[in-house]
Amino acid sequence: GGTGAKAYAEAVSVYLAFAVDRAADAWSAQVTWISSNQASRSTFARQALPMTWDYAELNPFSNSNGNWTDASIGWICKSLGAFVPNASGEVVQADAQTVAYPAHCAISSDPPYYDNIGYADLSDFFYAWLKPLIGPVYPEVFATLATPKAEELVATPYRHGGKSEAESFFLEGMQKAIENMARQSGAEFPATIYYAFKQSEMAREGISSTGWATFLQAVIEAGYAVVGTWPLRTEKPGRMRAIGSNALANSVVLVCRKRDAAAGPLSRSEFLRALKRELPPAVKALQAANIAATDLPQAAIGPGMAVFSRCAAVLEADDSRVTVKTALQLINAELDAALQGDLDKESRFAVSWFEQYGYGKGDFGIADNLARARDLAVAEVQRAGIAESAAGKLRLLRREELDAEWEPAKDKHLTVWKCCQQLIRALDEGGETAAARLIGQLGDAEAARQLAYALYDLCTHKRPDAAEASCYNRLIAGWMDIQLRLVQLTRTQDPDRQTTMDF
Repeated sequence: GGTGAKAYAEAVSVYLAFAVDRAADAWSAQVTWISSNQASRSTFARQALPMTWDYAELNPFSNSNGNWTDASIGWICKSLGAFVPNASGEVVQADAQTVAYPAHCAISSDPPYYDNIGYADLSDFFYAWLKPLIGPVYPEVFATLATPKAEELVATPYRHGGKSEAESFFLEGMQKAIENMARQSGAEFPATIYYAFKQSEMAREGISSTGWATFLQAVIEAGYAVVGTWPLRTEKPGRMRAIGSNALANSVVLVCRKRDAAAGPLSRSEFLRALKRELPPAVKALQAANIAATDLPQAAIGPGMAVFSRCAAVLEADDSRVTVKTALQLINAELDAALQGDLDKESRFAVSWFEQYGYGKGDFGIADNLARARDLAVAEVQRAGIAESAAGKLRLLRREELDAEWEPAKDKHLTVWKCCQQLIRALDEGGETAAARLIGQLGDAEAARQLAYALYDLCTHKRPDAAEASCYNRLIAGWMDIQLRLVQLTRTQDPDRQTTMDF
C-alpha cells in the first residue's frame, strides 16, 4: 500500500513470483510433448494432475516455448502493459457468504461449478512456490502451510462423508453466498452469474442434471428471479480437453433480478399455461436474434425460468413445491413442442444438427451439448443408425449410407428422421411403387411427411441447399401419387381389403 522503495520492491517481487509460477507450469515433470507441432504442453493443459508416462524437459534459456525470458517474464510484462493508465482498483480476499459489497454496485460472479474442478487442491502446485517467495509481502494470505480446503464451496464427497452430504454442503453454502448477493443487490443493475456444465453428469441426466438444477435452486431460493440464460462460448476450441472428446463448448450466464417480495404462488397447471403462452414468442425472439440452433435450448431456459422464478413457489396438487429439476423438464418439453411438434428426441437432434452442419462434421462437444438439452445421449443417436462419430467429430449419415435392406418392423430404434430419409431413398431408387411399399410397412408415415416439409423450409431459407431441398420437395409433391399407388398395391394383395387414405 505504500509508494516508496520498499513498496516498489514488493510489487516487483510479486510480479517475479508470478513468473516463477509460470515457469513451474512449463518445467515440471508433468509436462508432455505435442508431436503434431513439436512443442511442449504445460502442466495444466487440463484442470488436473494426471499420471504421465514420459515428460518433456525444456531449456529455460533457449528460444523455444516455455523459456524464462519470453514465456515467463515476457507474459508478465505484456500483462502489465495492458493495464489501463491511471486506473485504480481494489482486490479483496473474502468469504463470499459474508463479504460486504459496495453500495450501488453491479455484481458479476463466476462461482464454483458443483463438483467439476477442485481448485483448492490444484492451487497447492502454485502455492508451494508463492509462499516462500512472497509470503512476507502477504503474511495473511500465506498463513497456512497449504491452501485451505474445507471451506471450498464444491460438492466433494471425500471431504464431506458422501455424495448427499457433499450436495447439501454445496447447496447450503451456495445459497448463503447468493443470498448475500441478493440482499445487497440494488434495483439499478441485474446480477450476472456464470455456470459451466459438467460433461459426464449432463450426458447422463440431460439439461435437468443435478448440478445445474441444484445451482438454479440455490439462485432462486436466495431471492433472485432468473430473467435470462444466455450461452457464451468461453472455452478455447483447441484446448486439450476438447481434442477427441465431448468437451464443454459453452458456459451459461444467468441474468438475475431480485424477486418481488409480494409475489404469490402458482399452481402447476397455471405454470404450464404461462409456459405455453410465453415460451413460443420468446423462442421466436431468440431465433430472430440469431441464436445458434445448438445454443437455443439453453437460451430458452431463461424465459421458462423467468415464469418459474418470478412467483414465490409453483405448487403441485398436494401443495408440495415443484422442484427446479422438474421445472427444467417441463420447460424443455414445452420448448420441444414449440420447435418440432411430435418428433422423437433423436429426430429433433438430427434436425437441429442438420440446420447447423448439414451432413458435414461438427465437434462432438457441441453434439453432446445439443443432445443433453433433449435429455438424450449422443450414443442413442448413433444406436438409432442416423449418425456416426470419430476423432472427436460427429456427422449425420447420408441417405445412401443408411441400411439398404432396412425393414421398419425389425428396427428396434425407429425414428421419424430415418423414415423420412428412407422414403426419399426408396422414391429415388424405386419410384412411387418402392415408396408406397415402404409406407405400407410403416403403417403411418404422416410424421415423415411433416418432417419433409420442415426440412424443405430449412434447406430453402435457413440453410440454402437447392439439391437437398429438391429431395424433400419430390417426396412432398409425389405424396398423393404414392398414396394412390399404395391403394393399388393393397388391393392387388388383398382384393377384399378397403383402404382409407389420409391426404
